[in-house]
Amino acid sequence: MAIKNYTSTVDCYKSLGDIQSALAKAGASKIMIDYDGGRPVAVTFVMNTAQGFRGFLLPACFEGTERVFRKQKLKIDQAQIERTAWRNIHDWVLAQVALVESADIQVDQVFLPYLTDGKGTTLYQLYENGRLPLLLE
Repeated sequence: MAIKNYTSTVDCYKSLGDIQSALAKAGASKIMIDYDGGRPVAVTFVMNTAQGFRGFLLPACFEGTERVFRKQKLKIDQAQIERTAWRNIHDWVLAQVALVESADIQVDQVFLPYLTDGKGTTLYQLYENGRLPLLLE
C-alpha cells in the first residue's frame, strides 16, 4: 500500500492553514511556522495545559517521506514529498483534535511526544537519546 496522501495536490500552505485553524480551535495561544531556506519545516505552538502553558513542535519529516517514496518506487519530486508530508501532518493533527473534542482526552496527552523543553528538543527526542529514563519496575 502506498504512503497516505502520496498523490495529494493540496498546497502545503493550505495544509498549514488548516493545521493552524484546528490548533487554534483546540486552544493554542500561539502558533508559529518554522522555515528553512524559505520552505516551511515545522509548526510550533503553545497550549494552556493542566500544567500551564507548554510548547509543542511538529516537524515535517521530509526525509522520512522521501525514504518511503524511494522504497515504494514512487516518483521522487520534492514538491510532492512536501505536499504529502504536510498533508499527513494535517490529517494526524485533525484526528488528534477530534479525540480531544470527543473522547475526554487532554490536548497535552495526544501531543505529548512533541512537547518541547523550551530549547526545541521534543520529549520523544529526549527519550530516544536516553536522556529521559522511564520509571519501570
